[in-house]
Amino acid sequence: MQTKKQAGFTLIELMIVVAIVGILAAVAIPAYQDYIKRSKVSEVAATLAACKTSVAEFAASQNALPTTTDESGCDAGDSTYVSSLSVGAGGVIQATIQSVDSTLDGNTLNLAPYADVGLTTAAVDGDDIKAWKCSTSAASTEYKYLPANCRQAP
Repeated sequence: MQTKKQAGFTLIELMIVVAIVGILAAVAIPAYQDYIKRSKVSEVAATLAACKTSVAEFAASQNALPTTTDESGCDAGDSTYVSSLSVGAGGVIQATIQSVDSTLDGNTLNLAPYADVGLTTAAVDGDDIKAWKCSTSAASTEYKYLPANCRQAP
């Protein structure tokens, strides 16, 4: 007696594979979208870090904190995800987020110089900058997109 060999997949097997792929896609797509937003905000943080170097150099050489972007030597040119960059009183650097997500656009990432590692004493003219405190104007529901050191309440 001859047995007939199966020549393909049954409908049930195909339906199971499609269901598994659908479940994986339902989990992977939102995770990937979050990853993209975090990577865009990372560029904003990198822009702040570049300016942080200029502010620290100014403070070391002038024995005072810069109060303007021009004085600090930071490049205030806009980038894809930063609509504006400014340095204010006390050497505080502020970058405004753009083109990331409607809930994050318009919020700011801020870096403030501190005279101690414990972030209890803000740096003033003549102080050595020992640490930087990152803060944000974003709502706490958006903290997952921010760098870890910026996730504390503003």
